[in-house]
Amino acid sequence: MNVQGRHYRTIWLNPDDTVSVIDQELLPFEFRIAVLRSRDDCAEALRRMTVRGAGLIGATAAYGMFLAAREAPERGWTEHMRAAARALEATRPTAKNLEWATSRVLAAAARAASRSELVELARAEAQSIADADAECCRAIGLHGLAIIKEIYARKGGRVNILTHCNAGALAFVDYGSATAPIYAAHDEGISVHVWVDETKPRNQGASLTAWELGNHGVPHTLVCDNAGGHLMQHGMVDLVITGADRVTASGDAANKIGTYLKALAARDNGVPFYVALPSSTFDWSLDDGVVGIPIEERDPDEVRYVGGLCEGRRASVLICPESTRAANYGFDVTPARLIDGLVTERGVCKAERSDILRLFPEARS
Repeated sequence: MNVQGRHYRTIWLNPDDTVSVIDQELLPFEFRIAVLRSRDDCAEALRRMTVRGAGLIGATAAYGMFLAAREAPERGWTEHMRAAARALEATRPTAKNLEWATSRVLAAAARAASRSELVELARAEAQSIADADAECCRAIGLHGLAIIKEIYARKGGRVNILTHCNAGALAFVDYGSATAPIYAAHDEGISVHVWVDETKPRNQGASLTAWELGNHGVPHTLVCDNAGGHLMQHGMVDLVITGADRVTASGDAANKIGTYLKALAARDNGVPFYVALPSSTFDWSLDDGVVGIPIEERDPDEVRYVGGLCEGRRASVLICPESTRAANYGFDVTPARLIDGLVTERGVCKAERSDILRLFPEARS
């Protein structure tokens, strides 16, 4: 990820075995690195959304498990690590990558014959998870690039892409999922323009996606969440591409609240709708996403208040009567029938079980 001309990952291990992350609570107004020193620090970073996005949630959980290994007692570390996994998993229930990452580190830890070996195995597994996440997103970019190239060639001009929430490098270790093809196209000289949904209630599109795209030099325009249908009706969107926090074996996709409405508008207007995800986001145990995917409900005050910069200072402003109650569903599920394709590190497939298994035959077992 480019930040003022310098490359950053969103998370990395320091020589003293602490973990550094980009503090996303402060963006876009301040770029600051936060240091996580314990499992509890990682859990709090996940809970507060200092880090956010499917891939980064997984990588943070993996490093949290490594820090838990460093905190483990000389005896009884197996239960200690299981407790760490439970604590981390409880922070963000919708994101499949979190449980996937803690399970991987637990499996590695099970091979340890001593506490020192436990620490080394957990460190290696966490680093492997982070490196693989970045590589998967790079590959997603190349596969998604082909979709943008085809539209560009057919249209003979600029490709207008609508995305929702942040599925960029900030949501992963590097490159992003939905943004990876956009960056790849821009870097190849293909003219692209991104419509950036503000993404209420936490404004991840406005604060994160717009910041990312600006740092990379990608032309973009911020719009309110409800503008997508209008843009599609008037031929101003050539492609919708979003990320996902959990995708079922049959292709249903959970993503930030409001994604389902974008998919409905895309289908009504004949605009292709794609979901970009690494394989770690698949939940092979689920078939019906609407019924089976747990939907996180967050603090209602995220809906009742809006945060921003006022006269050079951060401010939080109440936008409704003080007595008004609010509900804050973090995600919705887009049924597979509304998705034209899934862009993964192994290629593009239809959002249906048979074609997903064509790319991931090992999931048949």
